[in-house]
Amino acid sequence: MRIGKFVWLLLVIMFLLDLYVYQALKLVSNNLSQKTKMFVYGGYWTISVIVLLFIFILPFINFVELPAAVRNYVFAIVLGLFFAKLLASVFFLIDDIRRLIQWASGKLFFQNTEGENMSSEGISRSVFLSWVGLGIGGGLFSTLLYGFTNKYNYRIKRVKLSFDNLPASFKGLKIVQISDIHSGSFTNKKAVNRGVDMILNENADLILFTGDLVNDRAIEMTNYMDVFNRLKAPMGVYSTLGNHDYGDYLYGAHPTGEKAIAKAENLEHLKRIHGELGWRLLLDENVALEKNNEKIALIGVQNISGRKSFHSYGDLAKASAGTEQYPFKILMSHDPSHWDKEVTSKYKDIDLTLSGHTHGMQFGVEIPGFKWSPVEYVYKEWAGLYEEGKQKIYVNRGYGFIGYPGRVGILPEITVVELA
Repeated sequence: MRIGKFVWLLLVIMFLLDLYVYQALKLVSNNLSQKTKMFVYGGYWTISVIVLLFIFILPFINFVELPAAVRNYVFAIVLGLFFAKLLASVFFLIDDIRRLIQWASGKLFFQNTEGENMSSEGISRSVFLSWVGLGIGGGLFSTLLYGFTNKYNYRIKRVKLSFDNLPASFKGLKIVQISDIHSGSFTNKKAVNRGVDMILNENADLILFTGDLVNDRAIEMTNYMDVFNRLKAPMGVYSTLGNHDYGDYLYGAHPTGEKAIAKAENLEHLKRIHGELGWRLLLDENVALEKNNEKIALIGVQNISGRKSFHSYGDLAKASAGTEQYPFKILMSHDPSHWDKEVTSKYKDIDLTLSGHTHGMQFGVEIPGFKWSPVEYVYKEWAGLYEEGKQKIYVNRGYGFIGYPGRVGILPEITVVELA
């Protein structure tokens, strides 16, 4: 019943938004011919009704079982239309408030003679704000559609990091970090393979994967085993788990009965997949990396979040046990909020943390000297390099995508870290 109530609430909100935007559409199209108006209005309501019908039938279909391409694009279009209309409505609301104040002041204090008609000076404020709202809302939706073309547009980000306590043998060590593959979202195997080629062309000493191999289910990797088993490096390929790998969003965080059994089997299957890929999965444990008789520690922790909305599974005390003997430590921890929660306060001997998780929200602006995404209001460290004292964290923007099948401004990333 909770799902039913949510769907009805969403339907009501979407319908009210549709009506609100339609009023603005009528205002700006006032001077069009009747035939053109019917075409514009018909197109608008056809799309709106299709979206409303989809929301209505959603509880009656197994959305998760639909093909990935269908899920991705339908979800993105519905969500895109919702936010486009919501953003446009902000401007319509501003105009309505303005006109309400104008009407009230006219009634209370003086007779308002300004009106809202076209004048020799140009269009009325209402028409102008309606055009602005429709333009910005339409621009947002168009941008989201354009973002569909960027989901496999991999970018290599190179970062050189200096540490005083790094053993001499590891100066120049080249690490490739990837994160958030989300294989269940992929629909273009050739494009994914092209990204793996880019990784291999770097000839890295070490490859590290920082979690979220799948969206929910281990079987999502079936068609991509022969893609990611190509990843090889002289010092190995190491991995850890992310929040999506545990199946919480499919089975629940604390399921019982058959769901609990299915969730446990799914996780064990996923762990085996890491091994079949040739990756060393670190589950709250550490390994020593050795060069020329010098050693550093690589620590891999299960998902730990600094946010209550995400379940934490890892144990950093267990994962780092025995690493005191090593002069330099690298931590793989999927969620960057873990860094603030625990690493910088309790584990100051961890020099470099590598994370992912945020995807940079797959939406934002990133130009030389400036980056912004709405996700920065949720995560303090959300993309790129951050430092506190002598400790550093690098947050990978993600190799794959989930939910919205695209990237706007924040492109999929392959990180190349060189230690110095």
